[in-house]
Amino acid sequence: MFVITADYIRHHLAPISGSISRHDPDPVTAAWRELTEETSLTPSSAELWRKGIPFTFSDPSAGREWTVHPFAFRLKNPSEGGEGEQAIKIDWEHDEWQWHDPDTIVDDEALGGVPRLRESLRRVWFEGEMSPSAAKALAMGLDRLRNDHESGARELTAIALGIFRDVVGQMRDGLDEKWWEMIRMAAWHLWKNGRESMGAGILNAVLTVLTETEKLTVLDLSADTKQERVLAMLDHRLNIRKSMAAKIKGSLVDYIQSQFLGPGRTKETLTILTLSASSTIRDSVVDVFASLDIETLELRILESRPLFEGVSIASSIYSNFKAKFHSSDRKNLKISIYTDASAALASAGVDILILGADRISSTRGVSNKTGSLPAVLSARHVSPNVKVLVISETEKVKEPCVGENDAEENNPAEIANTWSSDGVKGNQFIKESTSSSGNAGTQGNVSVEVKNIYFEWVPLSLVDGLVCEEGILGKDGIRERSEQLGEEIERFFGSL
Repeated sequence: MFVITADYIRHHLAPISGSISRHDPDPVTAAWRELTEETSLTPSSAELWRKGIPFTFSDPSAGREWTVHPFAFRLKNPSEGGEGEQAIKIDWEHDEWQWHDPDTIVDDEALGGVPRLRESLRRVWFEGEMSPSAAKALAMGLDRLRNDHESGARELTAIALGIFRDVVGQMRDGLDEKWWEMIRMAAWHLWKNGRESMGAGILNAVLTVLTETEKLTVLDLSADTKQERVLAMLDHRLNIRKSMAAKIKGSLVDYIQSQFLGPGRTKETLTILTLSASSTIRDSVVDVFASLDIETLELRILESRPLFEGVSIASSIYSNFKAKFHSSDRKNLKISIYTDASAALASAGVDILILGADRISSTRGVSNKTGSLPAVLSARHVSPNVKVLVISETEKVKEPCVGENDAEENNPAEIANTWSSDGVKGNQFIKESTSSSGNAGTQGNVSVEVKNIYFEWVPLSLVDGLVCEEGILGKDGIRERSEQLGEEIERFFGSL
């Protein structure tokens, strides 16, 4: 259903709308501000559900050109700490609010809507444009990506490619211009409306398959044959992703040998500090250790709250080591698990600090699990000779972009629930001072809020190298890849 209110043109049907002010860092911030002002909805009662591709049009009646940034918000139900419809309280700008079926929204004067209402809707409600089966595959896929807080960026990228294949498999009504538009629209939604904070890998992957798909669509073949070729190409792309991990391991082995081993140099113990649950790190450490002439690997892992992923990666690496080596082998593994707050203590004497990456920006640095920046700063201070490495595929490099507000705010209850289960003193006070889900609450002149932000940026100036499938990538290589992405984004998505 779709909320329609009387805004923009008086006594006409329209979604909540407004202008981006000079104080708004981005369109999302402006959307939240307008939504709160006009309906009283806040992040405690609603969540941003989907973004739509912006579009520009001229309105002769108003004598202006408008750029529309469409967003769709979802009301939270009581189990999520929301109030459902009870949270909606419209202000003086509106006559009333109603629910409307999206299929009834058309750009027709008889509807009494504002200009381009249907166009705004279709950009967030693809269910009205795609076949029901394709739309269902994409909607379910987006929900899966959005709610998956366990898989790393590499795993989510593979999942997204699988979802894209499912969508393509459901779109068999000819490979015409409409088909090509829907395919590109699905790719854009996977990038922006799955897990955008981990979307760089998804963007790179879908741009690669769009490039291959474009080549196949111009071949002199039947539509069915083209369709089968596209699906086969997607299967191939999913398969070759498996070889990327082996190349990254090789690059890491070469780097460690060049820095710590070689002619006339030996090292009995290599000490590595890491955090979070990067699948790339998890799958690389034991195999890399096996390839090195080093007797002992001392691995220090920060537990990485609120989900304690550090404990998970420690368990996984322990199991991998036991499966690969016997007690008689001249290989020893020592694992130490530290709290996040112990980053400085854990940094003493470390040789390498290894980070994963969810996104890599030529201007902002490396986006990784919160706690990464304190760990780097601590290691640089306590062990000045430490090598700070980012282990990642080049597909994590993101497009050029500055000034975006992209902190991923997650459910505060994830933090609050651990306090409850551990019987933390003061937890009852926090519960009474916030909403049931941990969102901001006010008691008199005191405001209490629980923050649960997953990712933060580490500047490239603090990183010694990006270890990837191509070897060691520097700042120039990252910038070139980023600029290339910007061109490809415009080519495939600019006309949608």
